[in-house]
Amino acid sequence: MDFLRPASWEDALAAKAAHPDAVPIAGGTDVMVEINFDHRRPEYLMDLGRIGELSDWEVGADTVRLGASVPYARIMEHLRAELPGLALAAHTVASPQIRNRGGVGGNLGTASPAGDAHPALLAAGAEIEAVSVRGSRRIPVDAFYTGVKRNALAPDELIRAVHIARADGPQQFSKVGTRNAMVIAVCAFALALHPHSRTVRTGIGSAAPTPLRAGPAEDFLNAALDEEGLWESRRAVTPSIARQFAQLAAASCNPIDDVRGPAQYRRHAVAVMARRTLTWTWEAYRAERSPRCV
Repeated sequence: MDFLRPASWEDALAAKAAHPDAVPIAGGTDVMVEINFDHRRPEYLMDLGRIGELSDWEVGADTVRLGASVPYARIMEHLRAELPGLALAAHTVASPQIRNRGGVGGNLGTASPAGDAHPALLAAGAEIEAVSVRGSRRIPVDAFYTGVKRNALAPDELIRAVHIARADGPQQFSKVGTRNAMVIAVCAFALALHPHSRTVRTGIGSAAPTPLRAGPAEDFLNAALDEEGLWESRRAVTPSIARQFAQLAAASCNPIDDVRGPAQYRRHAVAVMARRTLTWTWEAYRAERSPRCV
């Protein structure tokens, strides 16, 4: 195994173009585990730790540009108001040591269906900034996951940043596991209210070959909130609406039986999490005095 250590972003892109099979590593919380257990033996390993700009973030008027290597601990500390769903998900990532090293870029690169960041990114409608020597492009998170641990990156592309709209409404994240953290999710669910566009988005993890949104559940809830005038009145969501939303969310899953849990349990857990996160986010929205999430 050859070790590449570019000193700049331009050097990293050139190295990736010359060695498309090179595996990038920043925090190393996923890749090093696979190497240590001999599940992966890449010909080239590319350390991005010297590229400081990957650990920077920028808060704009409407969006947050999150460098690919920004640690989860920084998201929890500095971006809780702007990215509440992702901050909640970050709290459940492994141990404090790993939260100080791991970042969203690694989660996206690995593209594991159980990655904790994926549901929150789907619910927020994030875009992934992919760059190569040929140029840059933004990939909508909905189109990023292409299969089990596969993503839409070209062989010569690296993730530079993730662009996420600042929350304009409450967001929630829920995860089922044997513990609150230091555990791979049995399943996970994220929900984000977007009052400015009068829409709701979801994200489901570890309940299908890829992270996914519960599209039929979103369509149903968007229609119900509009027909009942709940965005304007801020009345409580009825139990029947919450129940139907939960059932549709569970039906969107395509889970498997494995050592962490059977498929039937995962569907049930997603339904429970969908109903609970809807209740939590909607009650938070009702309590707000202004549309902006604070």
